[in-house]
Amino acid sequence: MEKSESQLEAEVKHLRAQYNELAELAGSLAHEIKTPLSVISLNVALMIEDFEDADTLEGRRTFQKLRELGKQCGRLDELVRDFLRYSRPEKIDLHIGDLNLEVESMLDFFEVEADERNIEVRRHLDATLPGVMLDRQMIQVALQNLIKNAFEAMGDSGVFLVRTRDTKSGVALDLIDNGCGMDSKTMMRMFEPFYTRKDAGSGLGLPTAKRFIEAHGGTISVQSELGVGTQFTIEFATPPRISDSESMKCEKE
Repeated sequence: MEKSESQLEAEVKHLRAQYNELAELAGSLAHEIKTPLSVISLNVALMIEDFEDADTLEGRRTFQKLRELGKQCGRLDELVRDFLRYSRPEKIDLHIGDLNLEVESMLDFFEVEADERNIEVRRHLDATLPGVMLDRQMIQVALQNLIKNAFEAMGDSGVFLVRTRDTKSGVALDLIDNGCGMDSKTMMRMFEPFYTRKDAGSGLGLPTAKRFIEAHGGTISVQSELGVGTQFTIEFATPPRISDSESMKCEKE
């Protein structure tokens, strides 16, 4: 016997409620883990200092074990932080903003790492770009995850092109790297939570970026080829009620 439309809607509603309850529980658990993890990390760091100048074979072995323990604590802390960002995104707070400004700020943040990795960053930002509705904190998290992903794909050298441009309905941001690229299987799964090809990755960076961008009503698409590189394109609509003159008055905070 086929189920009625109302029965299907009731089942979907029930499943969503179960999912939300599970997500809330998992988020609460991750939050509770942070405090004891911080205590463990702090004490490991102090013990590393104690054994840093060890002059015995046993002391040096202990130092190496503690360093590895500290490394794994840092990895776990990053995983918990990424999970909390993904499972408990803050309420979006939209204001008219300058996408170029947010991009510049994040590229400046990665400038030291770019120099260390020998990555050439090319900025082609349209100075006449109209304003769009942005939550600065969420957009910066999304950009940080995408730029970090691009840098890791390029390894110790590469070219990273960042371009903003007008579209028919709003604005677009292209992030183009000449890194290792992705195969079709990876492209199909890269936005799945916890899916990663990296030994130390959380698998939440790209899903979080996608979730935050879509929370703005934006879209993210990708083109990639193994051994050639990857292009992520983010698009945002321009608010319809803003005139051309008003759209240039973006927040510069």
